Amino acid sequence: MIQGAMISRRLLLIGASALTPSACTKDLLGPPEPGPIYPVRPTFAAVQGEKVGWALAILRPDLPGGLDTDRIAVIQADGSMDYYANATYPERLSPIVQQTLLDAFETSGRIDAVAPEQAALHADYNLVTEVKDFAAHYSQPGGIPSVTVAITAKLIAAHGRIIVSSFSTTQTGTASANSASAATQALQQALGTAVAQIVGWALNAPVPKR
Repeated sequence: MIQGAMISRRLLLIGASALTPSACTKDLLGPPEPGPIYPVRPTFAAVQGEKVGWALAILRPDLPGGLDTDRIAVIQADGSMDYYANATYPERLSPIVQQTLLDAFETSGRIDAVAPEQAALHADYNLVTEVKDFAAHYSQPGGIPSVTVAITAKLIAAHGRIIVSSFSTTQTGTASANSASAATQALQQALGTAVAQIVGWALNAPVPKR
């Protein structure tokens, strides 16, 4: 009876250990645990100048697959992409950037007819943007990250689909600490500066041909 009990105990231990890798794998491959949500909503001021008389549709920005997520992207020292654990934006980055552009144009006070493409505005120009970089960059593990926001923009005539003008901006900064919160604050500031530049450029576009 003792020998039988020992054999049964060995089988129980073996069975438990065999389950451990699959349990760990599930934890590693599953979605992140719920954690803090960090909004990105820069504030803007009015822009000096006369109002433009044309209408603008802001298209949903294009982003690389690794950036178009609600996760906060990190570029490690070896160039690999990662994300801050248990920390997210309120939504995917693409609509966040689109809303930021809309906020900036509306706050400028220089354009009345501006809306996201989803509103089906009868626009004279379409604003097409591509986010090339939007991440915290680490030069060494555990250090204070820098941040980079890089965006290219094109104004395309709605009639004829002709590229009227293009613009690129890259804004950098340094987080105040090694944390998702500090990195997001720095990214918000960099995005605000980049978008303000895009708005200033776009509002100087020529009157569209109709």
